[in-house]
Amino acid sequence: MTRITVRLDAPRDRSYAVEIRPGLFSSLPDLLTGDAHGGRIFIITDTTVARLYARALLRRLPESTATPLMLVVPPGERSKNERTAYRLQSRLLREGIRRDSLIVAIGGGVVGDLAGFVAATVLRGVRFVQVPTTLLAQVDSSVGGKVGIDHPAGKNLIGAFHQPRAVYCDPLVLRTLAPREFRNGLAEVIKIAAALDPDFFAAIEANAPRLSRTNSRMLTTLIATSVGLKAAVVESDEREAGLRATLNLGHTIGHALEASAAYALRHGEAVAIGLATEARIAEEMNLLRAHDRDRLITTLRKAGLPTELPGNLRKSAFIKALALDKKGDAAGPRFVLLRSIGRSALGVTVPAGIIRKTAGFGSIMKRSRPR
Repeated sequence: MTRITVRLDAPRDRSYAVEIRPGLFSSLPDLLTGDAHGGRIFIITDTTVARLYARALLRRLPESTATPLMLVVPPGERSKNERTAYRLQSRLLREGIRRDSLIVAIGGGVVGDLAGFVAATVLRGVRFVQVPTTLLAQVDSSVGGKVGIDHPAGKNLIGAFHQPRAVYCDPLVLRTLAPREFRNGLAEVIKIAAALDPDFFAAIEANAPRLSRTNSRMLTTLIATSVGLKAAVVESDEREAGLRATLNLGHTIGHALEASAAYALRHGEAVAIGLATEARIAEEMNLLRAHDRDRLITTLRKAGLPTELPGNLRKSAFIKALALDKKGDAAGPRFVLLRSIGRSALGVTVPAGIIRKTAGFGSIMKRSRPR
């Protein structure tokens, strides 16, 4: 087993372990019972993961466990909203959730963000554990305590920082992912490597066509390296005041794409397009060499990910979503842009003309600039 500790000891100790092991899912009943410390367990999952894993886990929880309950939501980004969160909070309160209860999020990034937000807000905060079942969630969204829901104005605009008590990653569950969902997670792996570690990026660059849902040994290394890099960032900047913003690489464009496409694009697909588009912006601003831009875009393509803005993009909706990006200020959206593989510039204001030129938007930026 690979065990990575996220050390957060100020103002109080909130450290936790991320455990990564093929076959770990079979040990979950005992692990979760230990995490619950006698409190009642509430599992939050979606219909797909309930069928594949969560129902079986519920049946296998020891009889000594206080009657556990499973709450199921529809799969996909459309469940990550205030209506679903309110329904979950209301059900938990009716079922008698207490501060000593444990919420267990079993699923991908949507379930983890949603269940974590519910855990952060019901009774002003109860304990929760992440059991990510997608590559994207295992390498990124399950670690770091950023939880939240979407708003019609944009993605992740309502949320909190609420650290899990543990994260359990089993690479074997990725075998049931659809190929598109697996590629979706590779986008976040490439982002982490491009943002933080040139050697890790070079390894992905060399092996991208061989990355597979069934290669558990390679996946274990991939997940552990990604989590280790992210854990180090979270430890030094939990609340995203500086260094942690590096992990927003590709996300300024990516989040605007998701919102303007009504979440028809997967998060990783939008981030991949964001990485490529923002690399072109960085080159246009003389921050990034063409060689590094090409390396990034080629690696994304080798991983089977999109790198071009969709032809049917609703440009006015995209610009509106870009203006509402939560990282922006009165001057407009702020970008994280690559200077080289492994090194970024934070909080960059990009002239509207460069966005127009890079995205091929003509004069729409002038018409849609926020006042």
